[in-house]
Amino acid sequence: MTIQHNALIKHFFDPETGTYTYVVYEGDASPCIIIDSVLNYDPKSGRTSTKSADEVIAFVQSHQLQVSWILETHAHADHLTAAPYLQSRLGGKLVIGDHITKVQTVFKGVFNLDDRFQVDGKQFDYLLKEGESLAFGNLSLKALFVPGHTPACMAYEIGDAIFVGDTLFMPDVGTARCDFPGGDAKMLYRSIQKILSYPSQTKLYLCHDYPPTSRPVACMSTVADEKANNIHVHDGVTEEQFVQMRTERDKTLEMPVLILPSIQVNIRAGHFPEPDSNGVAYLKIPLNTL
Repeated sequence: MTIQHNALIKHFFDPETGTYTYVVYEGDASPCIIIDSVLNYDPKSGRTSTKSADEVIAFVQSHQLQVSWILETHAHADHLTAAPYLQSRLGGKLVIGDHITKVQTVFKGVFNLDDRFQVDGKQFDYLLKEGESLAFGNLSLKALFVPGHTPACMAYEIGDAIFVGDTLFMPDVGTARCDFPGGDAKMLYRSIQKILSYPSQTKLYLCHDYPPTSRPVACMSTVADEKANNIHVHDGVTEEQFVQMRTERDKTLEMPVLILPSIQVNIRAGHFPEPDSNGVAYLKIPLNTL
């Protein structure tokens, strides 16, 4: 656990998806936020479980925290969000960046979703705009629009910490891919420079870590570490060089194991599709696409 300007930050790691979830709060019995939760999903059976989310719930309840906001940095392609489940147990409002409508529009077409799926973002309780702030108790976060990995990515600045989503990884892992629909390597480079323009001591909390075997998993880097050591975008790497590297690298990457269920659920704010006449909800698998 770390402390940032009176903010306590508790992280949780889901090893199956390499995902970090964060609870940010002032102290016991204070308001809090939850960032980037995980609903466990078995792709072989199509069954979900709440192991990762239940760990978050146990922590929140044991510290008597009141959840104000449950935030996503973006519509994840590698894990399902547990936001609706957390909301049902803990309260709070579901939040994502306001450009989620662009992502919804793209994937409504990809999955040929019917008119029951609206592309207005109203599946979420609140859509954040660039530069907007949200308060939780005596703390607040500021939304930073950081597109590139997706066209709707947001980072969240709290004190001297930024929760960067998938924009950056640990220096020895690099940066996010940009080959999903709506991704853009030029935009990602500019978003990264936006983050790296902060003071060198600014702490960067990551959504994922995929470490080499030489070190344990880690949830936090700094602006200074990234500028000096990031294998993709350290000081001196130009936009043109980054775009060429990112484009060539992305061509070699496999799709995430959970991309098909994750996208369909996450663009719905974590809710499942409407059940069919038999009462069962189904996801689609588009063939020879994505």
